[in-house]
Amino acid sequence: MTPNPDGTLAQSPELARSAHDFRLRMSVIDCETARALDTTRDRYGRTVHESTAAAARAHRDKTALDAYLTHLAPHADALLDAARRALDELPPARHLAGWRSVLDGLATATAEIRRALDRPAAPGSPAERAQHAALWPYLAAWADHSPIASNLADQHSEQHQKAPLTAEEQRMWTEMAQAAHKRGELELTESWHTADGQPIFLADLVEDDNSTVVALRGDPDTPGWQVIGHYTHADMPGNMLPAAVPPGVLRPDFSLFNRPEPAPEVSLQELIRDVIEAQHAGDASNALLTATQRGYEAGPMVRLQELLETGGQFASALATVQGRQIAARLWALGRQIEFLTREVEEAAEDLGATIAVLPPHRTPVLRVRPRPAVDTTPPTPAAYASTPARHR
Repeated sequence: MTPNPDGTLAQSPELARSAHDFRLRMSVIDCETARALDTTRDRYGRTVHESTAAAARAHRDKTALDAYLTHLAPHADALLDAARRALDELPPARHLAGWRSVLDGLATATAEIRRALDRPAAPGSPAERAQHAALWPYLAAWADHSPIASNLADQHSEQHQKAPLTAEEQRMWTEMAQAAHKRGELELTESWHTADGQPIFLADLVEDDNSTVVALRGDPDTPGWQVIGHYTHADMPGNMLPAAVPPGVLRPDFSLFNRPEPAPEVSLQELIRDVIEAQHAGDASNALLTATQRGYEAGPMVRLQELLETGGQFASALATVQGRQIAARLWALGRQIEFLTREVEEAAEDLGATIAVLPPHRTPVLRVRPRPAVDTTPPTPAAYASTPARHR
């Protein structure tokens, strides 16, 4: 535990709350910085005001460090110690080695921040800006991964399942839920994972026109899942079920607070407008080719394929039967988009090779109406025929 300013020791909930407050403040800083950086980019996302962007990042770095000093610095070591103690008490699971690595990384970040603060640069100097910029990745790491430390530090014995079903009750409710699942009357409503890595689902079970909330352990689309609780209302389970742990991430290098610079891109709306405004076949061809462009400045069709493939990776990573089935569908759609992209590219090249222009009979329509002369009396609007009142 770590002492508070009044001399008392901080408890685990307070340690977790300090990390939550820091993450919340970092979310606000991130949104403010994103808005500031948007004003420095052109319509394609390229930074055109470098000095303004640099000033926005410098302000971000400083305010993030201030937030760390206010909310997390007094409690970081105690939070990590409490998280490690809780981690040592958990049953073996696949994710524990990763969590331990996260705690080690947060400890390293804490040490680097403390080392820099012990040798502060002159206030307002370029050296201070450089120092704050160097600390930003460590502050972002705490904002990204503090939920794992907070969840571990805030483990409570009362969060474990209370009053489990008897073997006979569990068999009866599991059979009822399995029968409802086959009828399509078991609607999943919520899910999470427990500290041992097992999935928990809440579902509405419909039986004889009556709906009951049941809790399931395991994937309902695989053999071996069981009902571990039943409740009249969805808000009843509460602490009666195993506690949820933070969900995982699709890619290990994910960072919500330290995203890479966005690649320049042209929107589909702009490409459609380019085709409408084109008069030469080459101009329309270029708009279509832009949509199929690959590489760093990829076009919308290539980005769509990337989105489908990434969505497939996410669905597969859910590690459920339905997730794998949806992943296969998304990957198949991605291959279709890839084929369609090649077809569009070939058609665009053929269009450009026509060396044609729009014929002159496609005359534009003049949208401007002539204004009346200055001494002309405006026409009198037509009088509306009065409608006789109806009497009952």
